[in-house]
Amino acid sequence: MNADDALLVFATFPDAEKAREVGRTLVSERLAACVNILTAPVDSIYTWQGKIEAASETLALLKTTRAVYRKLEARLRALHPYEVPEIIALPLAAGLPAYLQWVAANCDAADDAQARG
Repeated sequence: MNADDALLVFATFPDAEKAREVGRTLVSERLAACVNILTAPVDSIYTWQGKIEAASETLALLKTTRAVYRKLEARLRALHPYEVPEIIALPLAAGLPAYLQWVAANCDAADDAQARG
């Protein structure tokens, strides 16, 4: 796998517990190889429905592949409590080849993850 086949996805959650719950689901369904949850609060300032808002959130960093990104995005939207969740995917410029292979090996592009048994 090349570095440009891997993605780093940023997602914020209302709290660490929800981030852990969603992270476990995405990893168990092989849509992400790893989810890092930054438990120190992230102070977010944003415009929502015409008003400037502020919230304390938890940031999660998901490692995945381009091959499963669309499924990861759809599943993350379904599991996320926000109406419009932050889901931002960035391509990698470089990475340790062994790590990138591990990411690829732990993300499954099969249409039905449950069919694996």
